[in-house]
Amino acid sequence: MTDDGVYRVVRNDEDQYSIWWADRDLPLGWTAEGTTGTKQECLDHINTVWTDMRPRSLREQMAGA
Repeated sequence: MTDDGVYRVVRNDEDQYSIWWADRDLPLGWTAEGTTGTKQECLDHINTVWTDMRPRSLREQMAGA
């Protein structure tokens, strides 16, 4: 089975990334990051930009410690 849908990269307030179908409303708490494409293109983009998997609040807490 192939997935030829169009997706977009989304990000939440904790700087966590995911993908979402481009033709659907975004779920609450998520904003479009600006990248759209195939599922694999979006996943590849996330793999490139999301280098620190810790939530933003944890990164900030650890930086202040």
